[in-house]
Amino acid sequence: MFQFSNIMDWYELSDKGIIKEIGERLRKARLIKDLSQQEIANRTGLNRSTISEIERGAPTSMLSFIAILRGLEELESLESLLPTTKGPSPIQMLKLEKKKRQRASRSNPTKEEGGVEW
Repeated sequence: MFQFSNIMDWYELSDKGIIKEIGERLRKARLIKDLSQQEIANRTGLNRSTISEIERGAPTSMLSFIAILRGLEELESLESLLPTTKGPSPIQMLKLEKKKRQRASRSNPTKEEGGVEW
């Protein structure tokens, strides 16, 4: 998976600035993999000019973004974009629901505890 070493404060960027940064990162990932824009276009079905525009910061659709990640073989990068929550799976939740106690147990006082003898 392709990762960048420098940490960026995304809140300092405007929305257009974020789009431009993402385009630049896609371009760097493509160059690191030694792929041309035309090769990515062939892999994705997008026009080469569309790849160029996205890399220069033009707004794009999610479909084009995902197609480029797929063309770069970087779909696993989506995990770091929005990681899944670490919690019980739906199946585990059902199992936990079944294990919940339905009633409180009765306490049985004994003679040693000063309880009542029946």
